[in-house]
Amino acid sequence: MSEARAVVRPGGGFAQSVRNYVDFARPFTLLPPLLGVVSGAVTAFGSASNPDPSRSVSWPVLWTVLLGSLCAALLNAASNGINQYYDLENDRRNKPNRPLVTGAISMQAGFRFSVFLYALAVVPTWLVVVYPRSSVAEKLFAPRSEHQCALIYLAGMIFTFIYSAPAWGRTKRNGFLANLTIAIPRGCLLKVAGWSMVASIFHLEPWFIGSIFMLFLAGAATTKDFSDMEGDRAARCLTLPIRYGVRKAAWMIAPFFIFPWLLMPLGAFTRNPLEPQQTILTGNPYLLAALGIALAIWGSYTCFLLLRNPSELARVENHPSWTHMYLMMMAAQIGFAVAYLVPWV
Repeated sequence: MSEARAVVRPGGGFAQSVRNYVDFARPFTLLPPLLGVVSGAVTAFGSASNPDPSRSVSWPVLWTVLLGSLCAALLNAASNGINQYYDLENDRRNKPNRPLVTGAISMQAGFRFSVFLYALAVVPTWLVVVYPRSSVAEKLFAPRSEHQCALIYLAGMIFTFIYSAPAWGRTKRNGFLANLTIAIPRGCLLKVAGWSMVASIFHLEPWFIGSIFMLFLAGAATTKDFSDMEGDRAARCLTLPIRYGVRKAAWMIAPFFIFPWLLMPLGAFTRNPLEPQQTILTGNPYLLAALGIALAIWGSYTCFLLLRNPSELARVENHPSWTHMYLMMMAAQIGFAVAYLVPWV
C-alpha cells in the first residue's frame, strides 16, 4: 500500500525507461479496481438478472470479463498518470521521488503516455457486450444500447479529468467535490462496470451495490489527504483536513466507515420496488447480512484509530486507517462475490 520510495533518475537506457514508466503507472494501485470489476462481474453472474438461464461459465463470458478487467487496470493507470501531471506542485512536497518531479519522465511524455493508456482502456470495451452476443462480430456491431460497459468506462475517464485538470474543474481543490469525484467512478461506476460485463445495468441492484461503495469512499477517500496537507496547501487544494482542521475532518468522515455497510442487510431482505418478485440484493441474504455487519464493526474499529489521536493522521505518511480503508474495500469486493456465487456452486 505504501508509496515506492526509490529515487527514480533520468537516463539509464531502455530498461531504466521501462522502470520509470512502470513507476509512473503505480502498479500497486491497480489491484483494487481490478478486484472490484471482477467482483462486480461475479455478482452479476450469480444475480437474478443474469440473462443466461443456464448460468454457464463459457469462454465468451470469461473473455469478456478478462478484457474488461484489463481495461479497468489500464484506466486506473491512466488516471494515476494524469493526476501526477496536474499534481506536479503537490508532489514536489508530498511525493518528491515520483518520475515527473525527478525529471525521469518529461511532462509532455507523461501526458502522452497517459492519453495512450486511456485509449487502451476505453476503446476495447466496445467489445464488452453481454449474452447472447458471443462472437466478436456480434459484439462489434451490436446496437449502441448494448455497449453499456464502454459508456461507463468513458464516464470514468471523464471523472478523472474533472478531478485533476483545471480546464475540467479540478474538483481536487474542493474537499467535498474531490471526494465525490473519487467516490462516483471508483465506488459506484466500478461495480456497475463489472456488472455490465455479464448482465444489463438497467436494474436497481447494480446501482444499489455501487452506492454502498460510493458512500464508503465519499468519506474514506479523505484518509489519504491528512499526510499530504503541506503539498495540498501549497497547491491551493482545500481538502477537508485543510479546510476544517485535522480533528474535525476526522469526525466528519468517521460515519462513512460504518453506515454504508448497513445497507447490505437492508438490501438483502427488502423487496425491490422495481422488481417486486425479488429482494434488492439477490445474493445469499444471510451471507450479505453477515458481511455488512462485520464490515460495520471493522469500520467502527477504524473510526477508533482515526479519532483516538487525530493529530497523528497528519504526522504519519500512511496511517493505519488508510491501510484499513483499502483492506475493507478488498474484503467487501471478495465478500460480495462469494455471497452471490454460493447459491450457484
